[in-house]
Amino acid sequence: MFKNQPKGLIPAALSNMGERFGYYIMNAVLVLFLCSKFGLSGDKASLIYSFFYAGIYILSLVGGTIADKTRNYKGTIINGLIIMTAGYVILSIPILATPQNSTWLLTLTCAALFLIAFGNGLFKGNLQAIVGQLYDNPRYSAQRDSGFQIFYVFINIGGLIAPFVAPMLRSWWLGVNSMVYNADFPELCHQYLSVTNTMTAENMENLYAVATAAGHTAGADLSEFCTKYLEVFNTGIHYSFIASVGAMLISLVIFLVTKSQLPTPAAREKVQSQQYTQAEKQAMAKEIKQRMLALFAVLGVVIFFWFSFHQNGTSLSLFARDFVATDTIAPEIWQAVNPFFVIVLTPLVMLLFGSLSRRGREISTPRKIAYGMGLAGLAYLFLCIYCSMQGYPSGDAFRDMSAAAKDGLKAGPWVLIALYFFLTVAELFISPLGLSFVSKVAPKHLQGLCQGLWLGATAIGNLLLWIGPLMYNKWPISVAWGVFLAVCLVSMCVMFGMVKWLERVTSDTPAPAAAEAIESEEKDIL
Repeated sequence: MFKNQPKGLIPAALSNMGERFGYYIMNAVLVLFLCSKFGLSGDKASLIYSFFYAGIYILSLVGGTIADKTRNYKGTIINGLIIMTAGYVILSIPILATPQNSTWLLTLTCAALFLIAFGNGLFKGNLQAIVGQLYDNPRYSAQRDSGFQIFYVFINIGGLIAPFVAPMLRSWWLGVNSMVYNADFPELCHQYLSVTNTMTAENMENLYAVATAAGHTAGADLSEFCTKYLEVFNTGIHYSFIASVGAMLISLVIFLVTKSQLPTPAAREKVQSQQYTQAEKQAMAKEIKQRMLALFAVLGVVIFFWFSFHQNGTSLSLFARDFVATDTIAPEIWQAVNPFFVIVLTPLVMLLFGSLSRRGREISTPRKIAYGMGLAGLAYLFLCIYCSMQGYPSGDAFRDMSAAAKDGLKAGPWVLIALYFFLTVAELFISPLGLSFVSKVAPKHLQGLCQGLWLGATAIGNLLLWIGPLMYNKWPISVAWGVFLAVCLVSMCVMFGMVKWLERVTSDTPAPAAAEAIESEEKDIL
């Protein structure tokens, strides 16, 4: 697996682990945290989540442009790590949200999220660009796809650990305060403490039952207990942001110690246009234009993959909270299933691709991406069929049911395991190979920007994430999953329709003369 790989690959991946740790902490807790701390509805919390995750990726365009212009990829990466750390430091400060301070506290929280997103924009795409530069060396160029798959495995180690850290710290702090974790209680507390308390008699009955299970003593002041529970519950989540600060600092140290093993692009040199004939320059312009068109075509398809896949932090997190029995396993921990499958399944996927290649049946990167969209569709097909057979209502309707009725309908953990298995295999066919595809077709002096474009496509998908919780809360959830199934299948068909053209355009790397002339021609083309 590691044969013929450049020595800078593993240090680069380890440097990315802290970012992945923080990413999966946020993936696991952000929507639930916004609901529990500020009493936001799932729809509103998911809207903030969507803009945050879109910002992470769209700001990679800014980070890529800065690094490409300055040719200082490493310095941009270091700045990104520092800014991300500052954002997590702000989030780690436990301040109780009250009606008097909620407005400025939510504003401060959003400002911290912006810092994390901006730092990520400086960091993420440029580190991926540097990894791609490792494979510009002809000695390693044949290992580009497998190299990005290995990179993807190692960065997901941080993602595997993070979802366990958040509920562990929260449960520990609840235990210190003689309280017990209950997923339903924070929402009930906010309803009860609201100045416009409109709780029904049934909800009040549920509140007392859940409060007793969470540690409330019969006869004690319920308002005081609810306030205290929210403070303790959310302080435990703030402690997980402290863990993110530590992970970011570890990544920063790793990068500073190992950055000498990573390539440093030389300053851009002027190319004398008179070295090439007009016919040569036209051929070069056509070549680079075709490569950029191929890149944008693939980006247009993967938008819909990320729209579907990143529901793991919004509607799928709400599904885990509401419809899956979480008596022994907190809903955040299910976010660890995806990175676990990434680590376990990547070697198997690499063996499959390697075996096909040795038998002369190698699958092109565009074709792999098309297969990945189909696999994502299978994940939602499974969920759609299961929820339809169970007769599940909308999320809003389910939460209004009595506790006994909800318990009788809840799914077993195996449902989420099966779902994330299919989604992860789809991810392995799309995400690391997409990074490899971008690094191959990107002009040498625009690698940071092009990696930013890949992440920008992810950003557009993330901007649509709020649609998932909206459908989840208002429609029978099998219908919501059916929409994602249709999105994946249509995207797969579009990708297969472009495969032969994409294979033709990306079959060869540009000629040396074209590579030199790209810098002088690119401004006129784009």
